[in-house]
Amino acid sequence: MPAVVIVGAQWGDEGKGKIVDIFTERADMVVRYGGGPNAGHTLVVGDEKIVVRLVPSGVLRKDVTCVLGQGMVIDPKSLVSELDDLQKRGVAAEGRLIVSDRAHAILPYHVMIDGLREQGKGAIGTTKRGVGPCYEDKFARRGITLGAFRDPARLRDLVGSALEGWAPIFAALGNKGPTVDEVLEAIEPTRARIVKMLAATQPLVERAIKAQKRVILEGAQGTLLDVDHGTYPFVTSSTPTAGGACVGAGVGPSRIDEVIGLVKAYTTRVGSGPFPTELFDEVGDRIRKVGAEFGSVTGRPRRTGWLDLPALRYAVAVNGLDGLALTKLDVLTGLDEIAVCVAYDTPHGRTSDFPIDELDTAKPVLKTFRGWSEELGKARSMDELPAAARDYMRFIEEEAGCPLVLASIGPRRDETIVLRDPFAL
Repeated sequence: MPAVVIVGAQWGDEGKGKIVDIFTERADMVVRYGGGPNAGHTLVVGDEKIVVRLVPSGVLRKDVTCVLGQGMVIDPKSLVSELDDLQKRGVAAEGRLIVSDRAHAILPYHVMIDGLREQGKGAIGTTKRGVGPCYEDKFARRGITLGAFRDPARLRDLVGSALEGWAPIFAALGNKGPTVDEVLEAIEPTRARIVKMLAATQPLVERAIKAQKRVILEGAQGTLLDVDHGTYPFVTSSTPTAGGACVGAGVGPSRIDEVIGLVKAYTTRVGSGPFPTELFDEVGDRIRKVGAEFGSVTGRPRRTGWLDLPALRYAVAVNGLDGLALTKLDVLTGLDEIAVCVAYDTPHGRTSDFPIDELDTAKPVLKTFRGWSEELGKARSMDELPAAARDYMRFIEEEAGCPLVLASIGPRRDETIVLRDPFAL
């Protein structure tokens, strides 16, 4: 049985929640391997919409074990709040959620620093959830793992050391920052519940794969936000790419059987940074409205634009994608024409590569397709889609050099055309 990595192939918000939820129908375990509460995954079951920010998207399947891996940064308060919200909706998640004791804790001072920085001139449009500062602590070797929650005395010492490290930053930002006692008081209401969920998750994931269990490694955000491979410095602080799955879950590359990349039928981006195919007209507004392109965590309007094929080819290469899941194809219904970026004109000439360090000056070369007016939601096979939609999908597949495994034609589970099941290997 395979271990399948599911990653975003754009700037995030590609619909990972729905796609992971669909594939978990046959999965035994879902592992979130990186990121934190700065990205929401939306699940729609019937008429109910559920947004999860930390808990894996397999949570709605009662027989699926959910794991938060050691590559994550976790806000204890946010996690407990999310679990309580799921419980109110009839989803008992706490008993089958296993949290890595090596995942790092987002604490109140991380959130404060994030918010203060976003008020300044160097703002890049973070979600102000403390994710970046938490990763800073991790790599500065002063981070606090959730395992430290087991020992209150040690936790106090670690918080004190971390606050000493942040003191000059708080002062430069015109804030004195919290005291050790204030941080500990904020932690205490959730500490006992967090401790009960903790375990060494790497051996659990390894054993599941060796036992031929069906394991999904669920990414957050997208390839173009990767700290190494994204549009730096307008990136996240983690590694959302497939390589990050191995690091964040603690499994070797040879354990991965397949990597599926998610791509919208158009492109969106949240926050600052280059976006060459961005639309500033009524078409962009229409895509935003029809596609409900507003952040599931922040509520911010997403920037919208045409699909970028050089960027998609880049994501295929960086992640070693074996298949593509095309999402939100239905949002383009009703447009007379649909454009796609196929190349870029740069000061050095035309290129079909993604000129990631020249996006401010590169000009997208667009190819247009005729649109379609027929509703897509009831289609259950490619043959039931309008010819124009099929042509668009085939072009994406051919130009990306990667086969489609799924097409999402609406937010509901049943509004999906599965072309190949990755667990049917």
